[in-house]
Amino acid sequence: MTRNDFFRRLGKLVLGLFLFALGIVMTMKANLGFGPWEVFHQGVSGRIGMSIGNVSILTGLLICILVVLAGEKLGLGTVLNMVLIGVFMDRILGLGAIPRMEGFLPGLFMMFAGLFTISFASYFYIGSGFGAGPRDSLMVALERKTGMAVGLCRGIVEGSAVLFGWLLGGPVGLGTVLAAFGIGFCIQVVFRLMRFDARAVRHETLNATWRKLLSAD
Repeated sequence: MTRNDFFRRLGKLVLGLFLFALGIVMTMKANLGFGPWEVFHQGVSGRIGMSIGNVSILTGLLICILVVLAGEKLGLGTVLNMVLIGVFMDRILGLGAIPRMEGFLPGLFMMFAGLFTISFASYFYIGSGFGAGPRDSLMVALERKTGMAVGLCRGIVEGSAVLFGWLLGGPVGLGTVLAAFGIGFCIQVVFRLMRFDARAVRHETLNATWRKLLSAD
């Protein structure tokens, strides 16, 4: 790996994380109810008075600790996902550039625009090969420890986030259901459009990335 290749991949990763944050904010501004993890983040935010972006960072940090304790390895993408999505979310929300939708149809359009933005973000982010995000890593760790199907593990993780977020006062609505079930469809459409096979990507751990960077020309 050359240094140019590393920085090209890093740029792809950061672009993906920015688009991910942008897509999340768009789904929030759809005003139909937040996505599963945003329900939890907003619920905690309302309780402790911390910004939703900072709650996202704190949640990611706690999940990373759990994932490491469960024996999973982290990548550069895991760490940057934990930090940058929350930072970008707070900046985008602070700018106020995305209006809050009023009415069902505008909200529905904004929701799916946000989900497709997240799907393109996933294309860039996963394609960089720097490792899965904290929440995806938690899903994988649960799958390895329990032997349950990955879809069931994802459902348990996101269902728990919705439940606890709702109990804390997070906004649950039609958008929560659309985000939970619609994201798979949107990702499938985008990946086919870009002719991208996520299974072919070989993700690097932090140690592997560091070794490659030290030996790069």
